Amino acid sequence: MQKRKRSTLVGALACIVAVALNGCGNSSKSTTVSVGTVTLLMARSPGSLDPGVANTPQADEPDWLAYTGLVTYAHASGLAGTRLTAGLATTLPVVGDGGESYTAVLRKKLVFSNGVKVQASDFAYTVERAIKTPGGDAAQLISSEIKGASAYARGQAKTISGITTNNATGRIVIHLNSPDGAFANVLALPALGIISPRAPFRNQPNSPPPGVGPYEITNIVPNVSFSLVQNPYWAQLNIPQIPAGHVNVNVRISPKPEADALAVLNNSADVLDWTDPIPDDLLRTIRARAAHRYANEVMTSTDYVFFNTRTRPFANLLAREAVVTGLNQNVISRLASGSLTPGCYLVPSTVIEWPAGPCPYANPSGGGDIAQAKLLVRRSGMVGTPVTVWSEAGPPSRQWMAYYTSLLNRIGFKATDKVLSDTAYQTTLGNPSLDPQTGFAERSQGFPDPSGLDSLFQNSGEADVKRLDADLSSLEAVPTGNLDAVVSQWQALMKSVAKKAYVGVLGYPTFPAFTSAAINRSALVFNPVCGWDWSSFDLK
Repeated sequence: MQKRKRSTLVGALACIVAVALNGCGNSSKSTTVSVGTVTLLMARSPGSLDPGVANTPQADEPDWLAYTGLVTYAHASGLAGTRLTAGLATTLPVVGDGGESYTAVLRKKLVFSNGVKVQASDFAYTVERAIKTPGGDAAQLISSEIKGASAYARGQAKTISGITTNNATGRIVIHLNSPDGAFANVLALPALGIISPRAPFRNQPNSPPPGVGPYEITNIVPNVSFSLVQNPYWAQLNIPQIPAGHVNVNVRISPKPEADALAVLNNSADVLDWTDPIPDDLLRTIRARAAHRYANEVMTSTDYVFFNTRTRPFANLLAREAVVTGLNQNVISRLASGSLTPGCYLVPSTVIEWPAGPCPYANPSGGGDIAQAKLLVRRSGMVGTPVTVWSEAGPPSRQWMAYYTSLLNRIGFKATDKVLSDTAYQTTLGNPSLDPQTGFAERSQGFPDPSGLDSLFQNSGEADVKRLDADLSSLEAVPTGNLDAVVSQWQALMKSVAKKAYVGVLGYPTFPAFTSAAINRSALVFNPVCGWDWSSFDLK
């Protein structure tokens, strides 16, 4: 399986991190005893490890543990790992003013990993740095969300009017331009990790500032290696729900994923990074020789085919239903080396709005029902309708869309494919004048919060979809902390999307969780937002 794209919703994996300050500290260190060192192999460089500008999954993993924000994701696998919990704040932010204000209070006696005291005013400076530091992913998003941030970005104000802080009480109040139910997840962006006002407005890729977390990042050799070592001040902070690590982690960057996987198979390294692809032939060997050390992990993304429900043939429900009925997810998964989990809903089971229960058009074996699909095409009156299938050139989407084109022809349409380079694909499909009929799409949620779905249905003229958009607008205004109150409504909406066959789900991508025999797998946590939880690494 090839590497997955990062979220198009926010441009960054929303792993919660916080940045700290360079400088000398005077707090006394607590005693930290490491019980060993784990070696982790990465085929791709993380790029900058400065959390203010980090924009790769490989950087998000260590930053999550070295930089704790006002809120953080639970250190848990599966759905539980998508839940936000208090980090440096005493509780999750309190939402007020009809969703336009978020108030948090810092925990007392916080210090960075160098012993320097953390103050509430550091948060305001952090936002300023995120906006003004070149290379930061989140600048545009933050500027559009927080009141006064766009004026600051344009140089029309010296501070951000929408942020007030009190160092004596630790109180931080953030005012938004308009309600945004997912803003607690925005606070989780790496760029909003708290840093000191001494940190410069520039990227520090090789000497990231000290943070507040169970680990700190050290020994960076660009594109070669870095280490995560235990933070000597962590234990004295007594922050619940954020576990201390068991071991230190040495990371080696090697652009040879096959050699890396072999090293883990042969126990000369301990952990393979989850973003690294494993060649098919080696994967078969791993499953034969070390199945107990390997697992496929689902995160928060979905691969699917989109339908233009405004034009022929997919303005017709029966035509869409025919495609969903005919799709053979067993074939689709094999084309991706078995790295897809089947399903019919727009979101996987790692996201709160996933509805349990049978799919409306599912074949229990995962195979498509071609005879029924042909019947539905005839009933729709769309036999012989020309269809253009849009596809990326790279694997596995190219293989999937080749299969999809042949399926459409087999069940009664007249399909041809249109292949674009991976780099041009999203931009080209975004051109409204093209009005594409169908093709490959993926939804890689930067936020596990159920938001950003409205863009999937913008090319539809169906009355049902217009009602769906209205429901989405209402639900997306609900703050992340209150999702449990509306989860049944989200699940009903997902069932409606599946019943109306507004998309044809190919499956949910999975990623390799592969370790050496030295790792205690019973203690491992694979977070569906952040990937490996390195603080769960433990030696037998």
